[in-house]
Amino acid sequence: MKQYAVIGASTFGKRILEELILLDCEIILLDKDPELIEYFKNDVTAAYIANAVNEDTVTRLIPADIDAVVVDLGDKIEASILVTQYLSKLGVSKIIVKAETDQHGEILSLVGAHHVIFPNFEAAKRVTPLLVSDILFNYLPISGGLVMAETGVPPNLAGHTLTEIEIRRTNGINVVAFRRAGKGDYQFFIPEYRLQEGDILLIVGREEDVSSFTGKDVSERKRGVADFFRQFFGAALKS
Repeated sequence: MKQYAVIGASTFGKRILEELILLDCEIILLDKDPELIEYFKNDVTAAYIANAVNEDTVTRLIPADIDAVVVDLGDKIEASILVTQYLSKLGVSKIIVKAETDQHGEILSLVGAHHVIFPNFEAAKRVTPLLVSDILFNYLPISGGLVMAETGVPPNLAGHTLTEIEIRRTNGINVVAFRRAGKGDYQFFIPEYRLQEGDILLIVGREEDVSSFTGKDVSERKRGVADFFRQFFGAALKS
């Protein structure tokens, strides 16, 4: 059985913890807040009221062969750097840490973090395209400029088949599946099926190609809206 640890359950860490609880796995939770530990103690394998800044505490409570550790110590930048270093010295194979700033993220990577997460930035990246496109419903950055998106059918494509419009050649995107208007389940395309207004497409492609396909240039407005979301979520986390 997989074994994971969550050190610090601020907003991001708590959400990860809630998702892990739904899985068939062992979970170790470390946090300084007695109320939070009391709340989750029956849902995890082990819950400790502990100050992870103490290296002996981390070494004693986190197994070196654990599958992954998530670190979210809120805005305590120095503490998260120390804990990441402890885990790296321990030999943990996957260390995922929430960063507050770009500089924080760079230091975390230097001291041993395998994955650095910027929740506010990622939220902005996912929400911004939804604001600037009328037919884009879900948007998920994957890696290296590649995104997956859930989008409506542009009006100029209604009544045509994918074969006719050669969507991969002309638009640079791949259609993974589609959902008929008013239907709940996705299905693979039938070559002769003609797209209808109201159909939903699940597509994969480069960010700029997806933006072009959905009829809006996301890049022109991304910076201003992303800054707004960073400020909004940052204020919400500190309140």
